[in-house]
Amino acid sequence: MIHLKEVREKTGRVLDQIASIVVGKPEAAEYALIALLASGHIILEDVPGTGKTLLAKSLSRSLGCEFKRIQFTADLLPSDVSGINFYNQRTGAFELRRGPVFTNILLADELNRATPRTQSSLLESMEERQVTIDGETHPLAVPFLVIATQNPIESHGTFPLPEAQLDRFMLRIPMGYPTTAEESEIVRRFMSADPLAAAEPVLSVGDILQLQEALRDVRCHDDVLAYMLGIVAATRGHEDTSIGASPRATLQFMRAAQARALLRGRDFVLPEDVKALASPVLAHRLVLHDPLAGGRRALEIVSEILERTAVPAEQDAVYA
Repeated sequence: MIHLKEVREKTGRVLDQIASIVVGKPEAAEYALIALLASGHIILEDVPGTGKTLLAKSLSRSLGCEFKRIQFTADLLPSDVSGINFYNQRTGAFELRRGPVFTNILLADELNRATPRTQSSLLESMEERQVTIDGETHPLAVPFLVIATQNPIESHGTFPLPEAQLDRFMLRIPMGYPTTAEESEIVRRFMSADPLAAAEPVLSVGDILQLQEALRDVRCHDDVLAYMLGIVAATRGHEDTSIGASPRATLQFMRAAQARALLRGRDFVLPEDVKALASPVLAHRLVLHDPLAGGRRALEIVSEILERTAVPAEQDAVYA
């Protein structure tokens, strides 16, 4: 088993390098690392130009993994994502031309600019870590992480992601505008050079797999599990939701909480881990009775549920 101090040291190198490139987004960077350790996927959402792609590239540059990027557009085809069998006239046989999904880290840039048909080409790969082409199944690399960026659905030329697609993302991370001080630092940092160009891998594939394996040893007390399950159940019974969080969401909620505990040097989950991850894990999965209410109302619902749900006492004798 990897030592907790070693976990902090390894993950700290990644977060430090991302902080040297991306200004003022430490929470978003941590969420991205949580998804990596928990074998999940993330969707970064906000208006164009708020650093979504930069954060994704900064994470990928910090890892010794293969990285590929897809710019999603309305004319992109599913085969442009997964690949295609083509006839090689020279050899007289069909050969597989692998698409960009065959990688470790896939940046799906502006995912919601593609048609629903093309968006669905990621469903199998995200859930089952495999791709089926012409009836033949091909396993994907390990680790495999999809980092999708999405513009607000009010933007021109966007297609809302279906519920089945959203449910496969472990975390949705809003970026937000920088403060005036942060924006000043962005200008100064990028005025003379691009810090992304100097970034080098600080974690190998072996390191990532070791950290993912360490997640299995992070414990969760029954009281904390009951607290988490109570929050999930409340999303299904809320008066404003027609569809609440799924059992898949519950599993990913637990894995994300384990990863957050691991990042903080603990081998046990605390209620604070659950509270911190409730909104990014659950809000984007809620389907509201009022389709015009938007994501802001979903965040409010999760906050209301957290306020109503009793938090178990944090006692070392119970959780340690």
